[in-house]
Amino acid sequence: MVDENTRPPEAQTPAGAESDTGDLKRKATAKGVPNILGQFGKTKPEAKDRTVDQVRVSDGALASIIGLSAHEVPGVVGMAPASMSEGLRRLLGARQVDEGVVIEHPKGEKHADVDLHVVVAYGVNIPVVADSVRERVKYAALHYAGITLDVVRVRVVGVSRG
Repeated sequence: MVDENTRPPEAQTPAGAESDTGDLKRKATAKGVPNILGQFGKTKPEAKDRTVDQVRVSDGALASIIGLSAHEVPGVVGMAPASMSEGLRRLLGARQVDEGVVIEHPKGEKHADVDLHVVVAYGVNIPVVADSVRERVKYAALHYAGITLDVVRVRVVGVSRG
């Protein structure tokens, strides 16, 4: 068995020093790494191409915010389906808070036009309820989602005994 004390003096290395074969192995390993990293590094996008600190609210989330805020107005009994698919969903028993809300973005993603299909309670002043819904929905969209509603059309499609 050969240990440091029995090796010939030319094979011994000072304490803390590496042998030549260890340096060669380390250089060979280090030599291959930059090539691999270089290939992957080229595909990364530049830092100036990325947008930072930008929040985007989806139309589904905005429709939920608008639907919930419209339900908060006194005199609103509920929302009516705005399309055949929403009507089918309602028949199957899957009501959603975004029912009766149609969103369009004609001026970009920070501005929107909204159509609301609401059912009001019998005996309420419909123009006053519609104005209240319009104001409440504009406030909620701006303060909760950061989106300005340019046009809010409130369509009263039914009256109920709420």
